[in-house]
Amino acid sequence: MEDVKSRYHAYIYTKYIFILVCFLLLLGIIGISMSLGSYGLSFIESYQVLLSRLLHLSDPETVKEHVIMNIRLPRIIGGILAGIGLAVAGSAMQGIMKNPLADPYTTGISTGAGFGAAVAIIGGIGAMFGDVAIILNAFIFSLIPMFVIMSLSKMRKPTPSMMILAGIATMYIFSAMTTLMMISADANDVQSVYMWTVGTLDKVTWDVIPYMLISVAFGCLLLVWKAKELNVMSIGDEGAVGLGVNVEKTRKITLFAISITAATIVSFTGVIGFVGMISPHVVRMFLGSDHRYLIPASGLFGATLLMMADGVARTIVAPTILPVGVITAFIGGPLFLYLIICRKKEIW
Repeated sequence: MEDVKSRYHAYIYTKYIFILVCFLLLLGIIGISMSLGSYGLSFIESYQVLLSRLLHLSDPETVKEHVIMNIRLPRIIGGILAGIGLAVAGSAMQGIMKNPLADPYTTGISTGAGFGAAVAIIGGIGAMFGDVAIILNAFIFSLIPMFVIMSLSKMRKPTPSMMILAGIATMYIFSAMTTLMMISADANDVQSVYMWTVGTLDKVTWDVIPYMLISVAFGCLLLVWKAKELNVMSIGDEGAVGLGVNVEKTRKITLFAISITAATIVSFTGVIGFVGMISPHVVRMFLGSDHRYLIPASGLFGATLLMMADGVARTIVAPTILPVGVITAFIGGPLFLYLIICRKKEIW
């Protein structure tokens, strides 16, 4: 009995160690990201400037502090929140669909939210009512792919692959509709919508951070709250119902949390693909499918991955900054093919 308990504690301890490593790695990436740019700062100097400003050790604001606090830090925090939100949403979506290819991008949620944001921008709704209107419109349209997938699951018993294909079909429809809207829009709106379609952190400022923080925190808390139910649902709907889980209610709450998180992120960063697919899959290989640990670990890994991609986007053709969505697509595309062709059942 003692041997079983010791092995169980070692098993849990390993999971916490992995989460801690992800957190420390993220801290390192933050320091590197703060040091990147035309205004040169070292890793240590970046953290010194940040701590100095946070502790009010210097006054007035220096040039270094202005660069860190007003230019680089909003982008970094926005990238971290986007990475956490997309990865957590992806881990939950893979759980309810029992498919490692599921994420807000491949199921059409991000593209639907992007189309909603495009409608708000080109239609002048955003200019009239502000960022809240863009978020709300993006959220409304992000629900459409979810309704398609849920309707499909009620009409027949679809396989996980069928649900992914339905999401991809919805994604292409929204992409085509967004392109049609861009043809008739003026140059400024076209540029704004284009940046939404490729995914970028260039537009993230301190003004939008509160919206992202609230939505990501709300979505993550809901999904962590439902982590045990997601674990039970992994055995199938009938088995979960037999164990007392309200499958329909859990699925609706989970999809609502995923939609509101993805919609808010897309409203400010555009469509950043594959982060929600890659992160949970990698973490699952180390921690297994227990959502109590998978969700927070995926969030940390997703934030680290997105910040690494943003670092590459900012430096690979400097001083030009590439859209971060381009880099994540270069990473995610080959992995997507790998999962389709070579994935092993024991990983899932």
